[in-house]
Amino acid sequence: MPAETFVITLDGPAGAGKSTVAKSLAKRLGVTYLDTGAMYRALTLKALRLKMDMSDEEALTTLTRNTKIVFKEMPDGSLNVTLDGEDVSVAIRAPEVTNNTFYVARVAGVRSLMVAWQRQIGQGRSIVTDGRDQGTVVFKDARYKFYVDADVEERAGRRYRELIAAGKTVTLDQVRTDMLERDQKDFNRVVSPLKKAPDAITVDSTGLTVEGTVDKIMKLIQL
Repeated sequence: MPAETFVITLDGPAGAGKSTVAKSLAKRLGVTYLDTGAMYRALTLKALRLKMDMSDEEALTTLTRNTKIVFKEMPDGSLNVTLDGEDVSVAIRAPEVTNNTFYVARVAGVRSLMVAWQRQIGQGRSIVTDGRDQGTVVFKDARYKFYVDADVEERAGRRYRELIAAGKTVTLDQVRTDMLERDQKDFNRVVSPLKKAPDAITVDSTGLTVEGTVDKIMKLIQL
């Protein structure tokens, strides 16, 4: 790893594999992995537990100010996520959280605080980060920007297998429908919509394994 620090961003739609790819890429490079999606998921979990009105933007922004989300890289390479001191690494992956994260992520006040936290984490260190707006908003000057995509059937299949492996009762049709709905919300939201940064390189992960996608990215970067 070079002496100077760098940021590599991976943006893209749900199920494209960007989180697992980003995690693996960070491990190969020996740098920090920042899972921004987990931050929004953790806050969503807290809001759901409190039975908050997900359309109350002011209340959600206040909730964010009074929330502490901490990441810790574990020896096995996994990422431990704590919400106000509680380990929620598994709980934040529940379908109910996935399907409601949009309502939290679209709030300007919430995103402003999250972006500040993300930039703080990335300050003075090399990171690989993934999300919806990492290359377009959070780290506009990132050394390398990638837009990771895959066709919807592959994305739905990946998410379905993840949920089944986690013991969830879902159907592939249900997962596909939820994913297409999430795509529409992500692409069309007013605040930080999902889009490819002008200087981002598109990486199609359709038909590729995680390591195959990482290999593809490694060939495109020079550090």
